[in-house]
Amino acid sequence: MPKQGIHPNYETIRVQCACGHSFETRSTHKGDIRMEICSNCHPFFTGKQKMIDTAGRVERFRRKYAQSDSAKAETAAAGTAK
Repeated sequence: MPKQGIHPNYETIRVQCACGHSFETRSTHKGDIRMEICSNCHPFFTGKQKMIDTAGRVERFRRKYAQSDSAKAETAAAGTAK
């Protein structure tokens, strides 16, 4: 049993997301909690997550190594053609 008068009240509260999903939980927080994103609307949990290519880094990487691979192939072909 916890000591009387030293612990905050642990009460049922409602958590509500911007997408409209809400649920009840217990917390020492006073009042309801509003949040912007939850597991029902977050892309990671819904499977709608996209890989974002910032500033074309992936494409630049592919071009760099495609040139490298083609140069190696040309050198190998020139060496066998002699």
